[in-house]
Amino acid sequence: MARKKTAYACQKCGALTPKWLGQCPECEAWNCLQETTIEETPSKYETRLGGYAGIEQPGVCLLNAVAASRESRTTTGIKELDRVLGGGLVNGSVVLIGGDPGIGKSTLLLQTLAGISQTEIHSPLYVTGEESPQQVSLRAHRLGLDVSRIKLLTETQVERILGIASRETPKVMVIDSIQTIYTEALQSAPGSVAQVRESAALLVRFAKRHNVAVFLVGHVTKEGSIAGPRVLEHMVDTVLYFEGDSGTSFRIIRAIKNRFGAVNELGVFNMTGQGLEEVSNPSGIFISHHEEEVSGSVIMVSHEGSRPMLVEVQALVNESHAPAARRVTLGLDPNRLAMLLAVLHRHGGVATYDLDVFINVVGGVRVTETGSDLAVLMAVLSSLRNKILPEGLVVFGEVGLAGEIRPVPSSLERLREASKHGFKQAIVPKSNVPKDGLADLEVVPVSRLVEALRAV
Repeated sequence: MARKKTAYACQKCGALTPKWLGQCPECEAWNCLQETTIEETPSKYETRLGGYAGIEQPGVCLLNAVAASRESRTTTGIKELDRVLGGGLVNGSVVLIGGDPGIGKSTLLLQTLAGISQTEIHSPLYVTGEESPQQVSLRAHRLGLDVSRIKLLTETQVERILGIASRETPKVMVIDSIQTIYTEALQSAPGSVAQVRESAALLVRFAKRHNVAVFLVGHVTKEGSIAGPRVLEHMVDTVLYFEGDSGTSFRIIRAIKNRFGAVNELGVFNMTGQGLEEVSNPSGIFISHHEEEVSGSVIMVSHEGSRPMLVEVQALVNESHAPAARRVTLGLDPNRLAMLLAVLHRHGGVATYDLDVFINVVGGVRVTETGSDLAVLMAVLSSLRNKILPEGLVVFGEVGLAGEIRPVPSSLERLREASKHGFKQAIVPKSNVPKDGLADLEVVPVSRLVEALRAV
């Protein structure tokens, strides 16, 4: 049989060591090892006997003998969430959703359960380990939701949760949050690496065995990543990040991992007093409507998942009075900005080493694709020269280190999105020019950075 022993687990990466160390040997973090109890693997004698007695060993079959049937999905009643999930919630899947405190994770999941309860025969189960039943009821009353068929459980021990869930037989279950759940098999405190890993493993096993879709709410660290061991994201089927700027009411759900759909898919919501409302046309909300034309503003067409989206990139270039010029970005990778400014200097003849450069993506959206490179450089040059770019212009394209403009995927969908919103001109990589063209949109092909600078 398995034997229990004491080890030390890293609170950052989950690595185990037999004794306490000041520094983790894997991630090299300091003072992060915590004592925990783990189970040893079976001994060599037990392995030679074929494993534990009474446990049926898995069989081996040919892959082509497995029926390739489509997975069964449940509609959540929220189209933007269904889009991010890949068309709906897959029965038996485990979805991990993380976000900053107060961004609306519990609100979204309560609205989701309310929508599912109207169509499903079995009542969904909401398990809360952070709030009292009165707090959950007040939220549902404030949102005006019909929660007459939602079952509520206030519990933090995973064994009792799974025992109750086995009797109630829900098809959808929410665990809010995984950091508050613990198992009695371990002696460490709730929220530790060992507890999060073991509790999640039990919940995943229950979801697969009983064909129950499970939502896990995860806390995030100050860096913005989900707290706990990274193995937690590998154990689940889907990882969603709930993003949003505290200064705006818009919220974005981004799929980082999805075994049943596209990654980097986006769902856009608007936070109101009645909860989260879907935004079916996000291109209109991420573009500023200036009373007068200004410099340093460029419209680009981003493509996240299966959706093209118009985004405004703003730049401010100003004289620097510090020993080192500042490079500040909101919604973009600051390291990529430094690289683009170097390319602009080398292949465009425009130096910014003694200037502060500030980049902002309007609306709090975060752009992760390289198609924003050309738009960023256009905005920087517009602000530096104080020259207003032509009205009705969109720009997209990747900029290489040699000054070439590289193509980006889904160019035709991007151009159609720009044409649909009334834009008249587009500067795009030469390889992305459509063969038949677009009736209402003038497409300007460029292959080098200097060509793009001359075009404006």
